[in-house]
Amino acid sequence: MREWREETGDAGSPLPADLRWSIGHLLRKAFVRFTAEAMRDGPRSREFVMLDVLADEDGYSQQELAERLGINRTIMVRLVDRLEDSGQVTRERNPANRRSYVLSITEAGRKAVDDMRQAVFERDARVTAALTPAERLRLRELLSRLLPEPDQPAIQSTEYLVSQAHYRLRRLGDRLLADIDLRTRHFGPIYALEVLAPCPQQQLARQLMITEPAAAEVVDELVRAGIVARGQDPHDRRRYALALTDLGRQRVPIVKEALQRIEADVLDALGPDAGELRTLLTKLLDGGASG
Repeated sequence: MREWREETGDAGSPLPADLRWSIGHLLRKAFVRFTAEAMRDGPRSREFVMLDVLADEDGYSQQELAERLGINRTIMVRLVDRLEDSGQVTRERNPANRRSYVLSITEAGRKAVDDMRQAVFERDARVTAALTPAERLRLRELLSRLLPEPDQPAIQSTEYLVSQAHYRLRRLGDRLLADIDLRTRHFGPIYALEVLAPCPQQQLARQLMITEPAAAEVVDELVRAGIVARGQDPHDRRRYALALTDLGRQRVPIVKEALQRIEADVLDALGPDAGELRTLLTKLLDGGASG
């Protein structure tokens, strides 16, 4: 059984073109591709990926981090246990949900991230194999332009730049949606439910290419926010079907506007070169899918 879940092609995806071909969505897919490759590399690479995410922004729940990295819950528990035993991660009960844990990186964890960065360059060569050397260089240049000057790394690996650009656009989306208590990770479920509803939770997970426990967590958040309702599945009365509420449908234009503003931010940084970045990311992803 796979220990990770990699997002693949868009065939059959309910997500509209404005989301599927947005720079933010492509960056997320590239981030998942690098993460999936790290999962193949073994335990130390998995530790690096997890610590690298926490070094950027800690305070994730175990389940949220598992969803973001495409790691199943059993593997995540073992990873956290190992990193906690080594003093690189702390785990505390989530005050907002006592059934879950919040993770934070320690100073020892930050040092370990720096020590493990060399392995990233070997993954770069594999994941970017579909690109020519000139295209790899150009991709790194364009990704660098999405990062503010203080965040420019001394050593610019494609994996690092993809991760940092992904984090930056995700934080921007979170700020844009903060007033309505939503976050960037809610883009996909809201878009999908606008098209698919009513649909069972399992179908939503398949369409978003995330695990069912991860889908359950994000659906729980949307239910608590009054965005999604659980009703009876008309095709199987033993299970729930999900649908947007009236409030959820009212939020759809706001979510779409946030996506447009994220794309506008990319255009501000790259100008006409945004199309080139989209082309390079698509080539990288298509090459990985066919390999």
